[in-house]
Amino acid sequence: MEKYVSNNISIFQERGLCGNVFHVSTMCVNIMRKIELLAPAGDPECFDSALKFGADAIYLAGTEFGMRTASKNFSPDDLKKAVEAAHSKGVTVHVTCNTLPRNDEIERLPEFLETVQACGVDAFIIADLGVMSLAAKYAPKVQRHVSTQAGVVNYQTARVLYEMGASRVVLARELPLEEIAALRAKVPSELEIETFVHGSMCVSFSGRCLISSYMTGRDANRGDCAQPCRWKYHLYEEHREGQYFPVEEAENGTFLYNSRDLCMIEHIPELVNAGVNSLKIEGRAKSAYYVSVITNAYRHAINEYYENEGKQPLSPWIREELEKVSHREYSTGFFFGGEPGQVTDNGGYIRHYDVVAVCDDYKDNTAYLTQRNRFFAGDKLDVLPPSGIPFEITVERMMNDKGEQIEVAPHAMQKVILPCDTEIPAGSVLRKERCSN
Repeated sequence: MEKYVSNNISIFQERGLCGNVFHVSTMCVNIMRKIELLAPAGDPECFDSALKFGADAIYLAGTEFGMRTASKNFSPDDLKKAVEAAHSKGVTVHVTCNTLPRNDEIERLPEFLETVQACGVDAFIIADLGVMSLAAKYAPKVQRHVSTQAGVVNYQTARVLYEMGASRVVLARELPLEEIAALRAKVPSELEIETFVHGSMCVSFSGRCLISSYMTGRDANRGDCAQPCRWKYHLYEEHREGQYFPVEEAENGTFLYNSRDLCMIEHIPELVNAGVNSLKIEGRAKSAYYVSVITNAYRHAINEYYENEGKQPLSPWIREELEKVSHREYSTGFFFGGEPGQVTDNGGYIRHYDVVAVCDDYKDNTAYLTQRNRFFAGDKLDVLPPSGIPFEITVERMMNDKGEQIEVAPHAMQKVILPCDTEIPAGSVLRKERCSN
């Protein structure tokens, strides 16, 4: 262990992350406890995907007080079932209670907190100090994590929150690694540090934005953001009513506030060495497919780090998986200093693959599929199985549910029979690369 600690500290210092400020005792605690992978779930289907593809912990919302009202979220019955399923696999469940509630909402909080505690959840994610106090009173068995919405950027704030009963702080996304390391060195080792490592970023500091509220009446700080930062904007001249002048960097306009997506999958060693305890994937409004792919990729990246002690580069297939979901241009955010910037020439996503089917069963060299998007006999498909290691197959022939041979599967939710010598485990996702024009 001493040699391992020494090696990690040497790596840490070589990268210029805060010199000698890192305490050996803190490093020991962080190394002995394997870093956590925290995945999002906006509904029960996403929850099942996170569980199946390797999350150590899953965060979600109840029917109130979460920052994603557009997601289906979880009723008390859904939540109880989710917790039972997670705990049976040693996975923890964190419930977001991270809106900034108004006076009338505060009155409903005690009952909500008691109900969530009764479901057996492991932690609340909280942004408001009043909610922190009420959670301690009405749900004392549930850990309290401080949300990134609180904007924690220094060790003194982290210490105060720890003294108030927080067991974890989710740091502001604006902190570079060297400042995370400095904070880690000056807070109790028992206080866990969580950081976002993948997904959408907000144009405002720690997500505290007023654009949506101002333009649409939908308050982002209460979970109802309309994402106007992704819209296309034009310039008007005050004396030319009804005429607009495009502000253009490209022929389709300029998207002034459209932040890049965060991606730190190639930097697990730096995150571990900075003292981070939990790696958080953004995406409670994303699909079950997104949750499956991203959770799986980070699971394998973390496993590889521990298997080779960070001495080998990431396997190329893991990084390639991140290109198989819809995303904006990737960046490393603020972790290495500087401003990640915005995507200024479009407001949409990069999308290279479509999900064409899911596998319901496989037996006697035959896969039984449910169609999601059109595909053809002769297509080469990319398969992501529950084991997480992707492989390719070619559709030599296929039949409908009546056993009649077909050349195309055009109908959503159509049942398809696919003879295949390569086993496609139940639960596998089948994808097709889009043709590039």
